[in-house]
Amino acid sequence: MKTDILIIGAGISGATLAERYASIGKKVVIVEKRDHIAGNCFDHYDQNGILVSKYGAHLFHTNEEEVWEYVNRFSDWYKWEHKVIARVDDKTVPIPVNITTVNTLFDVNIKTEEEMQTWLNENRVAFDPAKNGEEAVLNRVGEVLYEKMFKHYTKKQWDKYPDELHASVLERIPVRHNYDDRYFSDKYQALPKKGYTKIFEKMLDHPNITVMLSTDYFDVKDQISGYEKLFYTGPIDRFFEFKNKNLDKLEYRSINFVTEQVDQEYYQENSVVNYPGQEVDFTRIIEYKHFGNQQSDKTSIVKEYTVDDGEPYYPVPNEKNQAIYDQYKKEADKLEDVYFVGRLANYKYFNMDQAFKNALDLFKTLEPAKELAI
Repeated sequence: MKTDILIIGAGISGATLAERYASIGKKVVIVEKRDHIAGNCFDHYDQNGILVSKYGAHLFHTNEEEVWEYVNRFSDWYKWEHKVIARVDDKTVPIPVNITTVNTLFDVNIKTEEEMQTWLNENRVAFDPAKNGEEAVLNRVGEVLYEKMFKHYTKKQWDKYPDELHASVLERIPVRHNYDDRYFSDKYQALPKKGYTKIFEKMLDHPNITVMLSTDYFDVKDQISGYEKLFYTGPIDRFFEFKNKNLDKLEYRSINFVTEQVDQEYYQENSVVNYPGQEVDFTRIIEYKHFGNQQSDKTSIVKEYTVDDGEPYYPVPNEKNQAIYDQYKKEADKLEDVYFVGRLANYKYFNMDQAFKNALDLFKTLEPAKELAI
């Protein structure tokens, strides 16, 4: 099989590059190991007629005008300001931490941003700069909130306590000085009206694009030839493991999704409920029926258990893994016309909009004279 552009993976990065290259007349082949497109964004209707995500909730949010314009080419969207609550001790509080969180957990009566800032200043343990995740949290909210809401949740999610992770992991979590209980504060927050899979179907519906599903690239790589460029979106260590046995394997975290059917209209009062304590092993429960105000006599819930084995979802950011990745990056930089794109290939956490932007920017860099107006 001959093609101009070979792409490994049909998720955000792969589909965006495929759509862009097809739009300038290039023949594109996408090789996808799974039996579906859309990567971790894949969603479908379950037995109750509820649109559910196979790999966890995906909430689109961005401040990037270019990205927002791009995704609107492939779907209509409805506004969705995502909110998360957590069961802490015997109480329910909003996440991120805000005035309501502190008032509920500590039985205080903070009313203003100034009072909230004062409370945080009185409780924080200063670290400048924070050397790890534990210091990052203590620096912002202090010991009690760290213990109740961050320490054990981090252990469940990463199988590492915060002091074993980069400070950047915990610094991503916002802390609000007001009553704002939205999980994100971006200008654009929305969900696609017909789901994410339909977006990818439209992106890849082009005569220049061929998608090979249920196909492992490493099984067929010798059968594809003549391509100008190869874009790889899988784990970077897997790309090299057949060539260099001296490099260590990178750590990734996976998720075990356990679905339960519930014979009642709703199971919980919110789409996502986090469980940061040690009383249960799962990190959160998602009830997809809340998204888009879906209607059904029954409901389904998904409990998420973060595990070591399974499909890689999250890179584990610490000094050891960063050093290993740097070795792979040196190997990657030696290759001509081979590009490593996305979260797994760059061993870096990307939000959805960052994944779109990363792929769009790469295309513009490689094809500056052929970039079409979005």
